[in-house]
Amino acid sequence: MNPSRFSEPARVLLRVVAGALILQHGGQKLFGWFGGTPVTLMSQMGLAGVIEFFGGIAVAIGVLTRPAAFLLSGELAVAYFQAHQPKGALPIQNKGELAVLYSFVFLFFAAWGAGGFSIDGLRKQPRQ
Repeated sequence: MNPSRFSEPARVLLRVVAGALILQHGGQKLFGWFGGTPVTLMSQMGLAGVIEFFGGIAVAIGVLTRPAAFLLSGELAVAYFQAHQPKGALPIQNKGELAVLYSFVFLFFAAWGAGGFSIDGLRKQPRQ
């Protein structure tokens, strides 16, 4: 059994799950979903909600994955340094582990792309 045969499905699952999870954070900010409170759209939190919601959808379905993931990675880095880092030196101390992990997962997809099983992947295939 060759374990590398699972690398593409695992990457697709990571992309879909990460996108679906971050869009829920955007849904909390924009629509008050999942116990969230809607924020003012024309605010920094409103912009974060837009990036998380629509970027999460884009990453999950694999459309414009690289730019969407790059925006998400940056937005989460800003979230970490603004909201978490002032509360302690390490993510485990300042409760910023999730923001750091998301930021690096989306940085991976910004560099790697959507891969197979994505709209980006379908658009790259030659037409017959």
